Formats: sequence, structure tokens, C-alpha cells
Amino acid sequence: MTPVEESTWRNRFILLNLVRIGGTIVVLLSLALWQTDIFVSGGTILGFPLALTGLVISFFGPKWLAGRWIGDGR
Repeated sequence: MTPVEESTWRNRFILLNLVRIGGTIVVLLSLALWQTDIFVSGGTILGFPLALTGLVISFFGPKWLAGRWIGDGR
């Protein structure tokens, strides 16, 4: 196993946090789509599965990325 440079670790850390933030933004926008009149008058049920997808991305996306970087691939 070759040593990884400090810039690579920094970039990976930034990417992990961007995945978390992106998932959170998807959840918030999906809840707004589902429960409010911001995007669609009366809201739409489409926001619920999108919110669940955002939660899965937010929770399991960073773990999946870290596993790929380690070489585990889970």
C-alpha cells in the first residue's frame, strides 16, 4: 500500500462533507415539495420518496465512499 498525500486526504474529507450536505439539502427541498406550496400548489407526495432517498445518501454515502477508498468496496 502506497502512502497517500495530505492533499488527497483533504480532498476526500471535503467530498465526504459535500455528500452529507448534499443529502441534507435534498431532504429539505423534498420536504418543502411534499408539505408546502413552494414548488407545487398543495404539495405532492413525490417529495416523500425523494426525502427518503436524501436520507439514505446522507447517512450511507460517506460510508460507501470511505469503503471504496480503503479498497473494501462495500
